[in-house]
Amino acid sequence: MMKSILVLLSLSSFAFAEADKPNFVFILADDLGIMDMSVEGSTLHETPHIDSIANEGMRFTEGYSTCQVCSPSRASIMTGKYPVNHGITDYIGSAVGLAWKRNDKVLPPEYKRHLGHEETTLAEALLAGGYKTFFAGKWHLGDKGSHPEDHGFQINKGGHWRGSPPGGFFAPYTNPKLSSGPAGESLPIRLAEETASFIKENKNQPFLAYLSFYSVHAPIQTTPALWKKYRDKAQQTPHQGDRFLIDRTKPVRQVQDCPIYAGMMESMDDAVGIVLKALDELGLAENTVVIFTSDNGGVSSGDAYATSCLPLRGGKGRQWEGGIKQPYYIKAPGLTQAKSTSAIPVTGTDFFPTMLELAGLPAIPEQHVDGLSLVPLLKGNKISDRALFWHYPHYGNQGGEPSAIIRKGDWKLIHYYEDGNDELYQLSKDIGEQNNLAAKEPKITQTLRKELDAWLKETGALTPLQDKRYNPVAKKKYREAFNKKHKAQLEKTHARYLDENYVPNKNWWGSKLTQD
Repeated sequence: MMKSILVLLSLSSFAFAEADKPNFVFILADDLGIMDMSVEGSTLHETPHIDSIANEGMRFTEGYSTCQVCSPSRASIMTGKYPVNHGITDYIGSAVGLAWKRNDKVLPPEYKRHLGHEETTLAEALLAGGYKTFFAGKWHLGDKGSHPEDHGFQINKGGHWRGSPPGGFFAPYTNPKLSSGPAGESLPIRLAEETASFIKENKNQPFLAYLSFYSVHAPIQTTPALWKKYRDKAQQTPHQGDRFLIDRTKPVRQVQDCPIYAGMMESMDDAVGIVLKALDELGLAENTVVIFTSDNGGVSSGDAYATSCLPLRGGKGRQWEGGIKQPYYIKAPGLTQAKSTSAIPVTGTDFFPTMLELAGLPAIPEQHVDGLSLVPLLKGNKISDRALFWHYPHYGNQGGEPSAIIRKGDWKLIHYYEDGNDELYQLSKDIGEQNNLAAKEPKITQTLRKELDAWLKETGALTPLQDKRYNPVAKKKYREAFNKKHKAQLEKTHARYLDENYVPNKNWWGSKLTQD
């Protein structure tokens, strides 16, 4: 079926003149929360180049990823499908079933470990439509045989199976798909320069440049100069009280004052600036659609505990808005008005049909089954009302609990697989998800739950099974001891980042690599 679709696309593309086709620069950040952007209200982080994409195009204030962790949401962008439909429901590398050795109530179910070759990816569709295709950065959608070049990208700079940057954010790298630069070279800058070079070499034909940063994933690493800049800035308004509070399963960061992370933000923003400058200098900006988004929320708990998503609750790996709400910006010259906004809920599945329509290529409804073209919104019109769904039957390394979610209109319902309980929030009045209305609004809860259950049944969603090994007494004891000790450690460590005498470990800033 895929080959026939590609042939159809290839033939139909001749109906459009090459010059009429817009270029695409798709920029995907890793572990970047919406509240990390200065355009979204961050007072510590400085992101002028990313802000310019939002300010010169449309900023979707209710933009979402399709999952609270990376691999599923990345596959959704590529396929136009929810994770439950493309099969990658957790970050690739996570344990399932009896291989899950933590003392938890349920066993995470199986999931697909690579992007399926039966899928027609966004890159394959554009390639068949006459586009040159380029990928740089983080892939994390499969190992050998399922790398970017196996899914429609003609050039691949750095994309392979790992979720963390091999060798860290400064050369020498150990990335099998990216040659190492001179010692100390910045990885995001290098990826941006590779992208800019591709754009220059292909300026006379339509292209897709897909820049997928490893930033701002762990390890958190920056330069001494940037550390000092943001250390001084953070100390201008020192945080009062604890930096971390326990939210059910783990400590959660309450303030953005990590100078190392802020330095990473600036480096990534500088890298975005390199690409935007290339478009301007080559005279391509007015015929290039630029998209910026992230794969999941910022890491407020787990990994490096580097940022705060407040006023949103939670962060990466967690089921609340901090885990799934994203920066979601589309600049389409000649179509979007500067500083326009949309409050219509949209998600990662929508990029695929949107880009096809912008390219003048036919939709592939049997592929991007969960996406809608956002072109009407970009023009200032409307799209059909719909519910958005999430299915994450796994445990997030950041404290997330196995759950399924439906958002419809102003309401969001979370169903928990551990105990069958539901949470209901009215987001316009409670963006921080502090007031569970499930008991007070039983009709709304029942209606949304019925629709969610129907969707889960229709999609054949795999749900967790009870783990007979679970010891609730031991779990409670462990969690209480862990959170007490860990919170104290975190408070000490993150205070040290702002100490003028702070000295990093030999491995730059001594942060650990993570798989997800």
